[in-house]
Amino acid sequence: MLILLPPSESKTGRARGRTLDLERVSLPGLTAPRAAVVSAVAEASTRHDAATLLGVSPNLTEEIARNTRLTTAPSVPVADLYTGVLYDALDLPSLDAAARRRANRRVLVVSALFGALRLTDRVPPYRLSMAVNLPGVGPLAGHWRRPLAEHLPEVVGRGLVIDCRSSTYAAAWVPQGELARRWVQIRVPGATHMAKHTRGLVTRALCQSPADPRSPRGLTAVLAETFRVELHEPAGAARPWVLDVHPPATPA
Repeated sequence: MLILLPPSESKTGRARGRTLDLERVSLPGLTAPRAAVVSAVAEASTRHDAATLLGVSPNLTEEIARNTRLTTAPSVPVADLYTGVLYDALDLPSLDAAARRRANRRVLVVSALFGALRLTDRVPPYRLSMAVNLPGVGPLAGHWRRPLAEHLPEVVGRGLVIDCRSSTYAAAWVPQGELARRWVQIRVPGATHMAKHTRGLVTRALCQSPADPRSPRGLTAVLAETFRVELHEPAGAARPWVLDVHPPATPA
């Protein structure tokens, strides 16, 4: 299985460590489009209107400045880079060794700057959304669409695509053809503020489980051991199965 996660806006940096080496980041077929975005966002982040270009508050001066140091700042393992509600619920540091190995194999973070990342990749902190129309590159979802379509199906193999991305990041890659029949979107009904938290818990449960279901119904059976779930068939051709996962009850 391949679990697709969105990144988070909040990221953790380090004071020392080796710098970014794109040749050592997984999915080497993405190296050229990664280099194009790294160069373009560094240049855009030096402009007086950088905040407007990046769609962020002008007060985020340090986060914008990070984009100008992408090739010189210490890199961080992706497992440690992203923070926030989803990643707090996933809680990678508390996984046992077997679950952590599954996470390294099963989880892929879709990134506006790097296209897609394994948890073991090392990259610097940055600030960039997939919704940005980046000077010199164009709309980032469109920039990544062809490279991800070329390389992600091979990563998936015969397994399921378990999609926990937000709509902004989902626009960068839509599984096609036979693979679309193995594409399951995780939806959290009701309380939208619980969606990220619940998707983090779903990812954690799938990393803890040794099961590797090969069908949407098999996935439903695995998650039904922990969550209340409802599976819905695709609404049309090239559309995902939708698995409603209800937020866990909060203690009284």
